[in-house]
Amino acid sequence: MSFYFLDATAFVKLFVQEPGTDALIRRLELVEDNRKLISAATPLEVYAAIRRRERTGNIASADAAMALETLRLESARTVQQPLNPAVIESARQLLDRTALRWPEALQLGAALTARDMFKGTPIVFVSSSIQLLEAAAVEGMETIDPAKEAVIA
Repeated sequence: MSFYFLDATAFVKLFVQEPGTDALIRRLELVEDNRKLISAATPLEVYAAIRRRERTGNIASADAAMALETLRLESARTVQQPLNPAVIESARQLLDRTALRWPEALQLGAALTARDMFKGTPIVFVSSSIQLLEAAAVEGMETIDPAKEAVIA
């Protein structure tokens, strides 16, 4: 059984309705919590995205408050890859050989470090960033863009 590493562009879909939200929720309902992975930086990145949407009027304050509470609960249930020296080094190497921005490199670096920890178990990289999905595929990871999934089995 695979692990699923959700970057911030995917994880946010669990708290704010976007293209791919329903498909991602249906997929993750079939995955045990200990098989869902995120970077330790992801909850903060998603928190900032929710607050930014609230400030710009894209979501109501009450909806933002509910999304932030759900984020807190879901983050606690999800396995978080710490931002340790191995993750930072992996991100640095990605910056040397790709056009990723540092937050994207940090996300993929965390996923690659997790893959090294869980040798023999596939890790599916879940993102809605085309550039990040392409970089993950080059690194040999299976990828999913939940916004492009029409039907989930």
